[in-house]
Amino acid sequence: MNKRLKTLALALVLSVAGQAQAEDTSAKLLDGINEYRDALADGNPSELVAAEGEELWKTARGPKNATLERCDLGLGPGIVKGASAQLPRYFKDTGKVQDLETRLMTCMETLQGIDPKEVVKAKWLKGEREKMAALVAYVVTQSNGHKVKVDMRPPAMKQMYEMGKMAFYYRAGPMDFSCATCHGDQGKRIRMQELPDLRSHAGAAAGWGSWPAYRVSNGQFWTMQHRLNDCFRQQRTAEPIYGSDVTIALSVYLAANANGGKVVTPGIKR
Repeated sequence: MNKRLKTLALALVLSVAGQAQAEDTSAKLLDGINEYRDALADGNPSELVAAEGEELWKTARGPKNATLERCDLGLGPGIVKGASAQLPRYFKDTGKVQDLETRLMTCMETLQGIDPKEVVKAKWLKGEREKMAALVAYVVTQSNGHKVKVDMRPPAMKQMYEMGKMAFYYRAGPMDFSCATCHGDQGKRIRMQELPDLRSHAGAAAGWGSWPAYRVSNGQFWTMQHRLNDCFRQQRTAEPIYGSDVTIALSVYLAANANGGKVVTPGIKR
């Protein structure tokens, strides 16, 4: 073997060794992150947010000076246990498909007289949107351990599913990204964060089933609307209006794909 071939062979060996070492280091870091999440789960900071939400649920507010204790999330007035596991769903009283946040806005308006615009126009985790996050934390905690059970029989749900699927693959922005760019393949991750394949049942169950969640990186509880909005922001494209049809449609698409999966909300995220 001449000197050049020996040099090339040595470079190849070092490259393979370096790649193996990098993969080993990444695996150890990933294991460490997962262990950290498991440790946090024993005392999930979302519990404090959920406690605030429960207090809000039972506190008379708004022009009508009423509580949300008669809010119908789909299982009957005042029933919270297991409700979020069956959302989004079609509601006959509004004639719309609603996710948890838009349904809560309906209850706030009809029961308490609070204008939905107060939530829609607020900033993330400010004013009425901060209160919304707390209410969401309370409600989803009551479905922890349940199975995702979204009723896809109503035609409106089927229409929303197709719209959500279209939105999932729609490419936009200066980088020509779509939801599928990050969540349309198996085995992807970014900054040590696994990116579940949301097209598949397993991936959707892991993704949808663990949101809303507490984000360790910024010490905040994020609702699903917040998460979806931030995905659009990261695509560098127009961010949807809070509670708009596109966010509900995406939620229907994800929830339907996750049907039968376990709910582990609130989750713990990077």
